[in-house]
This record gives sequence, C-alpha cells and structure tokens, in this order.
Amino acid sequence: MPSFDASPDSAALCPPLPLGEGLGVRASGVRAQEAEPSFIDRWRELEWDDIGMQIRAKTARDVERALAAPRRTLQDFMALISPAAEPFLPRMAELAERLTRQRFGNTVGFYVPLYLSNLCANDCSYCGFSMSNRLKRKTLNAEEIERECLALKARGFDSVLLVTGEHETKVGMDYFREHLPRIRRHFSTLAMEVQPLSQAEYAELKTLGLDAVMVYQETYHAPAYARHHLRGNKQDIEWRLATPDRLGRAGVDKIGLGALIGLSPDWRADSYFVAEHLAWMERHHWQSRYSLSFPRLRPCTGGLEPEVTMSDRQLVQLICAWRLFSPTLELSLSTRESPAFRNGALRLGITQMSAESRTQPGGYAEGDKEELEQFAIHDARPLGEVAAAVRQAGLQPVFKDWEPFLGR
Repeated sequence: MPSFDASPDSAALCPPLPLGEGLGVRASGVRAQEAEPSFIDRWRELEWDDIGMQIRAKTARDVERALAAPRRTLQDFMALISPAAEPFLPRMAELAERLTRQRFGNTVGFYVPLYLSNLCANDCSYCGFSMSNRLKRKTLNAEEIERECLALKARGFDSVLLVTGEHETKVGMDYFREHLPRIRRHFSTLAMEVQPLSQAEYAELKTLGLDAVMVYQETYHAPAYARHHLRGNKQDIEWRLATPDRLGRAGVDKIGLGALIGLSPDWRADSYFVAEHLAWMERHHWQSRYSLSFPRLRPCTGGLEPEVTMSDRQLVQLICAWRLFSPTLELSLSTRESPAFRNGALRLGITQMSAESRTQPGGYAEGDKEELEQFAIHDARPLGEVAAAVRQAGLQPVFKDWEPFLGR
C-alpha cells in the first residue's frame, strides 16, 4: 500500500461551491456531507495550482530518489509523473514490468462492458449519452439482456462490466434488482459502472452478486467539473467524491478509480489527485481491492475537444508511475486506445483489458448501432485477435477472475 505522506503546504482546493451555486445539489445533496470520514475532507485541503507547480518543479534528482525508494510516497509519485521523469522512461518501464510480474505473474485478465441503457438524466459535455444529445434511447429488457449475455459467453467472456447512463428512475435500483441475478448466473465476475448510489444500496447489490464498482471522478478540478457537468445529479461533485467511501463502508470487494484525461487543463495534477484518493481509500478501507483506469477523451456525439492532449509517451509514463507507486494496484486499459498502443503497453503494468467492446445497448447480439453509442472505440479487434497479441507478448489471457467456492 502506498504510504500516505503529509500533503504539500496549501490552502483549500477551490473550496467547494456553496449549496446551490453551480453544483446542482439535489435536495439529498447534503448526503455528501457525511459524518464519517470522507475523501472530501482531504480534497478540500489540496490546492490545484499549487499541486501543478510542485509537479513541474520536480528535478532529475527527485526522480532518481523516487526510482531508488523501496516504498514510494505521494511526493515520489509527483516526481514520476513530472516532466523531469520523461528521460527516465526506459528505466521506469523496466521497473514497472518487474513489479507487475512479481505481483500478478504472466497474466492479463479480460473483461467486457455490457451496456444496458443509454438513458441519462445528466447533461455532460464529453459523453454521447448526454441528455441534450439527439440520439435514439434504448433500455434492454429481460429478453434482450439474455441475448447479450449469451452472445458474450459465446465469444468467451466470463467477466462483465455493466454500464448504463445515469437515470435513477428508469435505470435505478428496481431495474438492478430485477436483472442482476439473471446476469450473474452467466458470469464469474460482475462489476458495475452506473450512477452513484447510497451505502445501503451498494450493500444490497452485493447480495445480488455484485463484485466490483467503477466510479470515475472524471476530474478533481472543481472549475472544470462545473464547466463540463451542466445539468443533472452529476453536477454534485461532493456526492460523487464520497462514492468510493460509501463503497468501502458497504464492503464492496473491488473499487475502481480514475480521471478522464482531457477534461481538465492539467492531466498531471488530476493524476496526483487520483493518487491522493487511492492513498486515502487504502488507509481507510483497506479490506477492498483497487483498480485504476486512465482513459483519454474519445470522440462522441457533441464533439468536445480535449483541454489538454496527452501523448502516447506521456500515457506510458503515467502507467509506469502508477505501477511504481502501487505494486498491488490493478491497472486497466480499455478499447479507447489503439491496437498498436495496447500491444506495446501490455508488459508495462497492465493487468486487465477489455476487448471487442460495444458502447451501445444491444451491441453484441444485434450488431453495431452507432446512433446509440457512448463514444467511439479505437481498438475494434475481435477478442481472439487481442488474446493472440497477449500470448505473443509472452503473457496468458485469463477470462475467469473468481471461483464461487472461494467465497466473497
């Protein structure tokens, strides 16, 4: 577990806006102000601009110190994602591969996203499901879900990530109660990426077979968050920030964190905030496992251009930095990235990959329907071709992540 060192001297991060001022806080938004400790408390102590300046001020000596450290701190992570670390990339890659093999062996796990609905009550500038976008809306019923599950099993998948737009009434707990048990029967591992829920709701979903929840903050930069979340419950930044804490208290086995690279003006600062969030979670909710994604903004309906462009080399640097910071962290690489990049990054720290993804409801059994998709994928290779590339890299594709007799 990465050590949780003292934060940089700073004032509060763009203190969260008062209720009603741009956060779109619901009547229930006060739930984000929970009595139990929450990462919100830590987030308020951090100052975005100061973090960015500290990262850019790191020197080659700081990087050397980080590379030599037996256990790397948050300050070391700053050095490893800094511009000063770019000349050290070959050495970082060598260390990252060694640590990955020591912890995870020669394996790469495969999962697949299953989109259940593209209904959404939020208006977000970067998402094809945004309520303001004119696209056909669809929510899968029981028969359609069964066809999707059978199509995925026929392809060889055994680990599924359920994805929906954020619509509490039509794709909320009643919908999940009805369909999760049926989906669970088909797969050994069941994860979800849906709207943030309460602690009690997450605990209930565990009884229905839920293993993991991915809840990405999108960006930790309050002004950028407000700029890109225009309507709906997702405007409430603090409710979302506290979601991983609720997951930890509910005893969810695996929790996924991450920021969408390109939403804020500084991917390095956003990545550091994710590291702070991970350190907080591992200190306060150590019983759960953690995974991380580092998605780059992809084309979608609405055509948002990224505020900052991250090069392939910089993404490799970030992947290696994460592995050096946390040797036990699961790192996931989705089909947002190109086939060439995914093949090249396989051995650098990646432990999980999606393949043959469809980002629209019904995409596996019914075929491609671009008018329903969330964003355009970059790696459209079939599962067998991606698995062959993994084997060619000297690694073993793994499709089952859990055996029921081991317990949960």
